[in-house]
Amino acid sequence: MELFPSLPYAEWRATKETLHRFAQVVGKVRLAASPRRNHWWNVPHHLTGRGITTRPMGLDDQGRFFCIDFDFVDHRLLVTTGAGREVSFPLPGLSVADFYRLLQSALTELDVSVRIGLPHPFDLPDSGRPFDQDTEHRAYDQESVNRYWVILSQVNLVLEEYAAEWSGKTSPVHHFWHTFDIAVTRFSDTPVAHSASVDPVTREAYSREVISAGFWFGDPAFPKAAFYSYTAPEPAGLERRPLRPAAASWVERGAGSHLAILDYEQARTTPSPRADVLAFLRSAYRAGAETAGWDLERNACPGGVTDPAAAQRT
Repeated sequence: MELFPSLPYAEWRATKETLHRFAQVVGKVRLAASPRRNHWWNVPHHLTGRGITTRPMGLDDQGRFFCIDFDFVDHRLLVTTGAGREVSFPLPGLSVADFYRLLQSALTELDVSVRIGLPHPFDLPDSGRPFDQDTEHRAYDQESVNRYWVILSQVNLVLEEYAAEWSGKTSPVHHFWHTFDIAVTRFSDTPVAHSASVDPVTREAYSREVISAGFWFGDPAFPKAAFYSYTAPEPAGLERRPLRPAAASWVERGAGSHLAILDYEQARTTPSPRADVLAFLRSAYRAGAETAGWDLERNACPGGVTDPAAAQRT
């Protein structure tokens, strides 16, 4: 099995666009059926040994709950309940409208009542078209989907390794159905004052200073996969700070803000891709933390250890 297998954006773009919308449909169920957590941590998907999951949700006073899982090995969607009931259906060949209809049918069959707010794509070009009318997106290449899940799983574990090095407030490593990326975010204690014009999603996501790191698969505006990091609000001079390895760079993402980028194809083909990705994540964090005035030593957590006695033994 290859570490960081190749998955060029252009080769699976049509499949990615279908899968992204499938993930948004299920994500909106998760949004409706889970208790809200700070910075929307309740909403993203998480990795499993066969795909991605909503995790259990929808608990009621009778003790009932349910879960939705994508299986990217057998390419099925599974809806299960705490009582052991299950409905599943295959993913290949479905349009978004088909997928939406089958998921609604599965929930009804399992006596799960969930009302999806705004049942159409979020922040995608066809955001005005309801899911149940989208017969356009139906591409599903099984090999590409399986490889997407393998890459997600490998990146997830590298991000977990990076996350373990810091003991401050940190998000889970999670897969956002909004932007179809996987990310982990470190938070400072400093509140951020937003103007009234900022939308409520952004206000909650960035209510504190953050340094976020992750990976995305590309989109029409940036048509290649890449590891990334950003600091928000962005401190002056961030883009002048050094990054590692040499292939990493700062790119402008609009309104004077910048992303640290490590091209996936370049990273995966080096002699030490895992070490290079970790070096990139650490250097981007240091760039953001130092320019924003964070205390780097306060929450340093080498090897995931905070106990002083254990740290001395290691």
